[in-house]
This record gives sequence, structure tokens and C-alpha cells, in this order.
Amino acid sequence: MKFAKKQARTRRATKFRAKHAERSVERLCVYKSSQHIYAQIISSCGTKTLASASSMSAKIKNGGNVEAAAKVGNLIAKAAKKAKVSKVAFDRSGFKYHGRVKALAEAAREGGLDF
Repeated sequence: MKFAKKQARTRRATKFRAKHAERSVERLCVYKSSQHIYAQIISSCGTKTLASASSMSAKIKNGGNVEAAAKVGNLIAKAAKKAKVSKVAFDRSGFKYHGRVKALAEAAREGGLDF
């Protein structure tokens, strides 16, 4: 059962990345584990990380909840402004758009990222 769930997630991630390869825009890539959530902005060619943020920073106590994901969204938006990136494609890595992933996305939008 668990294998099928992971297989479905990787299939969803692969579909997005195949379509994104045609575009020339940076992508906001999100990964979540049971305890933390991570976000990074990757260049349009896919070779460089322009900005990153995670719930492992010392400012965030509990990284596995929605509030922590919103804080990471704000941090990644600030890091993107510093890297002079305003428009990104949201790569949720095959995770469904609800809960922590949704909270991170909404906080990043409020922080000034456009996607």
C-alpha cells in the first residue's frame, strides 16, 4: 500500500517537471517530511539553487505543522526578493495541495511571490 502511494506522488511530480522543462521560469520546489518542510527556488535551467528556506531554522520550534509551513513561506518570499526573483512556478513535488503545502504557498504569495 505504501509503495503505491509513493509511486503516485512521484508520477505527479514527474508530470509537472516534464511540462515545466518547456517554460523558462524559476520554480519554487517544496518537499515535506513528517517533521519538517523545505522550500527552495531553483533556476530556470535547473542547475542552481537561488534561495532556500526550511523549518529546521532555529526560529521555528515545531516544523511539522501548518504554522511552521506558513513561516517557511514567508522566509522563502524574503529570500526570493533578495535574489531578485518575483515570478516562479510552484512545484509541489507531487504532494497534494492542502495542509502544509497550501499554507506555504499562500504565505509565499502574501510575501510577494507571483505564481
